[in-house]
Amino acid sequence: MAPYLSLRDQRRLRISLPSIEEQRAIAGILGALDDKIELNREMNRTLEATAQAIFRSWFVDFDPVVAKAEGRKPFGMTGDLAALFPDRFVESELGPIPEGWEVSTIGEAVETVGGSTPSTKDPRYWEGGDFYWATPKDLSGRADYALLDTERKITEAGLARISSGLLPRGTVLMSSRAPVGYLAIAEVPTAVNQGFIAMRCEGLLGRHYVLQWARQEMDQIKTRAGGTTFAEISKSSFRPIPILVPGKPVHDAWHRLADALHSRVVHNLRESHTLAALRDLLLPKLLSGEIRVAEVEERLEALRA
Repeated sequence: MAPYLSLRDQRRLRISLPSIEEQRAIAGILGALDDKIELNREMNRTLEATAQAIFRSWFVDFDPVVAKAEGRKPFGMTGDLAALFPDRFVESELGPIPEGWEVSTIGEAVETVGGSTPSTKDPRYWEGGDFYWATPKDLSGRADYALLDTERKITEAGLARISSGLLPRGTVLMSSRAPVGYLAIAEVPTAVNQGFIAMRCEGLLGRHYVLQWARQEMDQIKTRAGGTTFAEISKSSFRPIPILVPGKPVHDAWHRLADALHSRVVHNLRESHTLAALRDLLLPKLLSGEIRVAEVEERLEALRA
């Protein structure tokens, strides 16, 4: 039979526990780290919601243009910012759009590429790899839109097997199957597998505009997906999707604003990763007595000073 430890024997195991006062002190330290991590999550949710609301106001509902067309001052805008928006609409294939703005396709506005998976049976492609390699799983369950790390990494030999190579920081990633619609901005150079449409935003539109556009248009994107076993959208079906290209001054103003919000999100994520690693490092050392609570408190006080 397989090795087995009965419940009765488990109950007889002897363990070493700190005093209740020490346990409470340990819980206080670790709880403070957890509280800061949760605060960062809440801040990021607010920052993401702010970016989404501004994008919708400017580029979906056209609130500043509507206000100016009606002779009103756009709400919450300085005069210099409001002056960047036109005061009338023109007809287009997407319906009325602000004068001077254009309709293009996502395939013309950005460079779209895919990826692949080097043979997992060949250790040359994986063992000791230090290049980030993303799959849709790396984006699942995320409340934010920043990719800082990947579960697996590949070697230089593995990278050479992927035609799209190492995509630069700032590439917008969209899962194209299983399922369609996970989104992120790569904050590290990364290669991708075949489950992505990756958008290099080095042309008409920047990464923050493309990310929010994809989020807003996800229902339309999904209607273009095919497949029998599971939904998948190909690059040839994705590239013709129309996209609104705003005037450059407005686009650049949006990019500066969105980049400031996104930078704060990334800062909070990095800080939370550091705090979580610290918490996981401290827990066994505090419980075993290898590190005393007083030592940790002294070090934390020194960091605050």
